[in-house]
Amino acid sequence: MDTRTVAVIEDEAAIASAIAARLRKEGFRVETAADGPGGVDLCARVRPDVVVLDLMLPGFDGLEVCRRIQRDRSVPVLMLTARDSETDMLVGLGVGADDYMTKPFSTRELVARIHVLLRRVDRSPGPPGTPLTIHGLQIDPGRREVKRDDEVIHMTPIEFDLLYKLASRPGIVFSREQLLADVWGYPDDSSARTVDSHVGALRRKLGPELIRTSHGVGYAFKDPV
Repeated sequence: MDTRTVAVIEDEAAIASAIAARLRKEGFRVETAADGPGGVDLCARVRPDVVVLDLMLPGFDGLEVCRRIQRDRSVPVLMLTARDSETDMLVGLGVGADDYMTKPFSTRELVARIHVLLRRVDRSPGPPGTPLTIHGLQIDPGRREVKRDDEVIHMTPIEFDLLYKLASRPGIVFSREQLLADVWGYPDDSSARTVDSHVGALRRKLGPELIRTSHGVGYAFKDPV
């Protein structure tokens, strides 16, 4: 297999150096940038397989970097933040980040998450599922498109997969562990807050009433009336 390239966009030199060293040890090619404009230029130039992206950057922030690089082409993004803020993460996930980690973090865990993101990209897609019409939404897995009243609602790839998983069995509660395994491909529940944040992003786009929280367990899509 060809060597995978990871772009690390991080303005704290010590953190960028530690991430790069660990990833190179794992066999990745690593390219780095220390500000927003440099990160966008780097991604355009090297076309990385994964981007590790700090939220707070000079020039312009990680959210704008994510918007610009996802506009060019879809690429998995793991966002880093020093602020444990749900609002920051909802915005980050909404502009195309696939996952996030809060500083300080383990470089071992970061490597594990990068491997999962790559496996998800590499998975051969199966045949598309059945189109769904529920609660005013038209969910088309063949086109990977969600519409309401004939208006397309933009979804990131993860958001679409999560929505389709929940909506395909309305009323059934899926645990966070199930969703992490089936949608993200994570082998354990160490990233449970990722599910919570993506559900929050879906609620912002679709309304808060469609996805029900089962406290201490997980989430269920609203039963059809």
